[in-house]
Amino acid sequence: MSAEAKLASLGLELPPAPKAMGLYKPVLTVDGLAYTSGHGPLSPSGELTKGRVGADLDTQQGYAAARQTGLAMLATLRAAYGSLDRVDRLVKTFGLVCCTPEYTDHPAVINGFSELMREVFGEDAGVAARSAIGAPSLPAGMAVEIEAVFALKSE
Repeated sequence: MSAEAKLASLGLELPPAPKAMGLYKPVLTVDGLAYTSGHGPLSPSGELTKGRVGADLDTQQGYAAARQTGLAMLATLRAAYGSLDRVDRLVKTFGLVCCTPEYTDHPAVINGFSELMREVFGEDAGVAARSAIGAPSLPAGMAVEIEAVFALKSE
């Protein structure tokens, strides 16, 4: 099943493709790889999930924020390439979790993103190399920021 068909079958709604919050491109293609800039948990209404995991949010709420971040990133990919079916595979994920200094379950939070990518792109193509770390703050107070690299299919 194609990524677009899978997304539709899951009944997931993509938010509007996020606009850059500074001087950068939301996605840049080099040698068949799509490098996404950091994305946050943008809802379809345009609001960000904010707060620190371990204080304002629990792990499950952080997981939901990471999943929503994945939907925002999919919106960027669709806007840039016309269809998620242009994606061959996810290559690398780098996830930041805004959290308290004592919080150590960053991988469980970033699983929200990783599991969404697996659902959309499949067991192999949707699973990538990954890092998940904590940060004391993130832009605009968002709970999660994730960047990723995707391999694209030839046009």
